Amino acid sequence: MNARLLLHVVVLAGAIGIVAGCAGPQGQVFMDNIGGVDGLMKNLKQATGTIKEPEEIEMGHGITETLLGARPMVDDPDLQRYVNFVGAWVAAQSERPQLPWHFAVNDSDHVNAFAAPGGYIIVTKGMMNLLQNEAELAGVLGHEIGHVVRKHHLNAIRKGAYMNLLGAGAAGATAGSHGGELVNALVGPTKELYSRGLDKDDEFEADRIGLVLATRAGYDPWGLASSLQTLAKIKPDDKYMALLFKTHPNPSDRLDRLGTAMGTTFDTYGNRPQNADRFQRAVAKIRTAALN
Repeated sequence: MNARLLLHVVVLAGAIGIVAGCAGPQGQVFMDNIGGVDGLMKNLKQATGTIKEPEEIEMGHGITETLLGARPMVDDPDLQRYVNFVGAWVAAQSERPQLPWHFAVNDSDHVNAFAAPGGYIIVTKGMMNLLQNEAELAGVLGHEIGHVVRKHHLNAIRKGAYMNLLGAGAAGATAGSHGGELVNALVGPTKELYSRGLDKDDEFEADRIGLVLATRAGYDPWGLASSLQTLAKIKPDDKYMALLFKTHPNPSDRLDRLGTAMGTTFDTYGNRPQNADRFQRAVAKIRTAALN
């Protein structure tokens, strides 16, 4: 586990760490002093509800290294600079332009993209090979930026951590568990979140935000919808799509929701650039490598 993330977890757990050392009568005395289970719930909610922006950024860095960085970055500096250029420009249109945004392409053939709190976003090589132009990339990055802007992952982690800490803390107060269990109670929800995905409503909201941000950035607003159409044509049992289908709603459902949200509002922006040539030059190296 990354040291920064561990430190953050320990700081959160420290606010209630005394619970883990209590057993029997002592545990009961502690529970009585804080107002029983209701008091414990209040303390836990406070412990997991005070994550400020610097902590969010540090937490996101740790998550990126430990959970999203399992595969190395693609060894293509030009491609990495290009994705950071596009991502930073789209992020600048968001409500949180001040975050230290970081974008990267990792060396995975699976089709996916990830976001971590604080502005860390990874797109897989498989996704880059699937996209056709810069407008599509802007839409995909805008979707992930939307997760960060709305703190979807952070809130889900906090919610899961709170429930796990409640269980671990209550058990510790009566059965004498150890502090490590509280740490694990926070780590567990994070791993589970990235393996099962966010709530569908969060994904639909991120689609709407991605559409708006890409349009604000000057791109063809249909970029995200176009990428979803490509995804919808791929068979669900494709091994390179397994994680995406597991962690996101069906692309067809996303398209339907996005179409309803767009209506005719964005029709006047349909002549915006897609920058296909620039995109194709940026991905030329990884596509040539894929053919060899």
